[in-house]
Amino acid sequence: MQLHDVWFVLIAVLWTGYFFLEGFDFGVGILTKLLARNRPERRVLINTIGPVWDGNEVWLLSAGGATFAAFPEWYATLFSGFYLPLLAILVCLIVRGVAFEYRAKRPEESWQRNWETAIFWTSLIPAFLWGVAFGNIVRGVKIDRHLEYVGNIWDLLNPFALLGGLVTLALFTFHGAVFTALKTVGDIRRRARRLALVAGLVTAVVALLFLGWAQVEQGDGKSLVALVVAVGALVAALMANQAGREGWAFALSGVTIVAAVAMLFLTLFPNVMPSTLNAEWSLTVSNASSSPYTLKIMTWCAAIATPIVMLYQGWTYWVFRKRIGTQHIAADAAAGAVH
Repeated sequence: MQLHDVWFVLIAVLWTGYFFLEGFDFGVGILTKLLARNRPERRVLINTIGPVWDGNEVWLLSAGGATFAAFPEWYATLFSGFYLPLLAILVCLIVRGVAFEYRAKRPEESWQRNWETAIFWTSLIPAFLWGVAFGNIVRGVKIDRHLEYVGNIWDLLNPFALLGGLVTLALFTFHGAVFTALKTVGDIRRRARRLALVAGLVTAVVALLFLGWAQVEQGDGKSLVALVVAVGALVAALMANQAGREGWAFALSGVTIVAAVAMLFLTLFPNVMPSTLNAEWSLTVSNASSSPYTLKIMTWCAAIATPIVMLYQGWTYWVFRKRIGTQHIAADAAAGAVH
C-alpha cells in the first residue's frame, strides 16, 4: 500500500468520524422543532450538544485540510465544482454557531424563537446537502481531460444524489433521536425513542434504496459486506431502541453510519472523483495526490496530532456524560445560555 492509498483511507476515516459525531448534533438541531414542545425542552435539547458541537466540527476541518494537502487536484475540482452547495453548508455552519451562542443573549421570546428556527434550518440543510455532495462524488460528475469540473449546479441535482441527501437527512435525524434518548430523562426521553422508531424506519427504506443502487452500479464484494453490516446495524439499533437500551441503540446507529460511509468509499476507490464523460479523465488516488515527500511529512504530523485530539475529545464526552431533563432547567432560566 502506497502513501496515497493510506491517505485515502485516513480521509475516509475523518469523514466517517465527522458524520458519526456531527450527525447526531445535526439530528438534535432538527429535533428542536420535531420533538421539543416548549422552551425548557428546547433548552434541554440544545444543552445535550452544547459542550460538544463545536468540537465535532474539528473533524470537518481536518478532513478538508487533509484533502487539500494530500490530494490538491481532488480538493480543487471538488470545491470549484461543488462551490454553491459547499458555500451553503459553510454559511449554515456559521449561522448555526452564532445561533447557539446568541440565542440566550436577550430574554425576549421572539429573539430566542428566531435563533431556534435558525438552529433547525442550519441543521437540516447541511444534513441534506452532505448526502447530495457525496452522492455526486460516488456517482461521478462531468470532469474533462484537464481534470476540471465542466458541469453546472443542475447536474448535481440528479436522482441518485438527491436520494443520498434524503438518506443522510433521515439517518442523522434517527442518530440524533437516539442520542437524545441516551442523554435525557423523563417524558422527552420516551418521546425521543418513539420518534427514533419512525425516523429509523424511514432511514431503512431510503438507505436500502441508495446503498443498493450504489452497490449495483459500482460495488464489489467488499462494499457488499459493508452494506450488509450497515443494514444489520440499523435493524439492531431499532431493536435496541424499542427495548429501551439507548446506549446500544446509539452505538449501533453509529455503526450504521460508519459502515455506510465505508461502503461509499469502497465503491469509490481507487477513484476520488469519477468522470462521467470519460473514465480515463477520472481523478484517482495517484493522479490527484501530492508528492511522496509531502505525504510522508503529513503522515508524521497526523501520527502525532491525531491521538491527542481524540483523547481530548473523548475526555470532553466523559465529563459531560450525565443525562439532563427539564427539572434541571430553572423556571426563570429556561432561556439561559448553552452549558
